[in-house]
Amino acid sequence: MDSFFANNTLVIDEEIAAFKLSNAYKVYDATGQEIGAIQEHKSFLHILLGLFLSDGMLPFELNILNADGRRIAQLKRGLTLFMSSVHIYDENGHSIGSFKQKFTLMKPKFTLVNNLGQVMATIKGDWKAWNFTILDANEQPIGTIDKKWNGLGKELFTTADKYIVNIAPSVTDENQRIAIASVASALDMVLKEG
Repeated sequence: MDSFFANNTLVIDEEIAAFKLSNAYKVYDATGQEIGAIQEHKSFLHILLGLFLSDGMLPFELNILNADGRRIAQLKRGLTLFMSSVHIYDENGHSIGSFKQKFTLMKPKFTLVNNLGQVMATIKGDWKAWNFTILDANEQPIGTIDKKWNGLGKELFTTADKYIVNIAPSVTDENQRIAIASVASALDMVLKEG
């Protein structure tokens, strides 16, 4: 497992750009040291479709990179009309699971499953879709994802978000740690970029 995923706290900060064609995030550890990045990959066709369709409907591909710029995980979502399903892959392109959006009226909810379809975690959000609790298959808390205030200027004039991901030290399964750490940026894409 890459040391990126060994961190119990990750700060995911969306980069600001005057004219952006794709989303990019910098990732820091609890001490503020940059440990990697998350970059969206878009084809020309995807960019063209973005002129006519909402980003919330379009497929996406996010690459999680370590500090050396090497891809250590990948997230992919196909075209979606209503509920998103995002697939998670390890650095070798092997499926480790997916998370699926569940229908709820007020608070967003996702189920994180492994590649065998077994529930690894449930992710429950508040009514603003800013703060999330991650619960294991036994409904015990194993992590949180919290949106942080970025300052008045950044909040008013950009769509850039900052998330703090906390994973309980008791989570030792490598694929579960990769999946939980991968979720925050994809949640931003699923819920905020549309």
